[in-house]
Amino acid sequence: MPRFKTPATHRKRLTASARRALEMLAPDFATEKIMLDQGFTSGLLTDLLRTNLAMRYSAPLKVGDSTVEVTYIKITAAGRRALEG
Repeated sequence: MPRFKTPATHRKRLTASARRALEMLAPDFATEKIMLDQGFTSGLLTDLLRTNLAMRYSAPLKVGDSTVEVTYIKITAAGRRALEG
């Protein structure tokens, strides 16, 4: 019977931009717009979401007489561990 090597699991190091983004999210959360306005790319935010270092959720926000849907990004427990390591 052939023997297969189990692929090694490697922890990917955070890029400087990813670390900065997670540090910005660490105290609480931020809107997606704020993160983009701070110079983070949508690709970087997508990578943080795909790797479970951050999560995205939407919530209604009342502004005057109207309600808008705001997208928030929050660091996950895995994101906090990545910052520590």
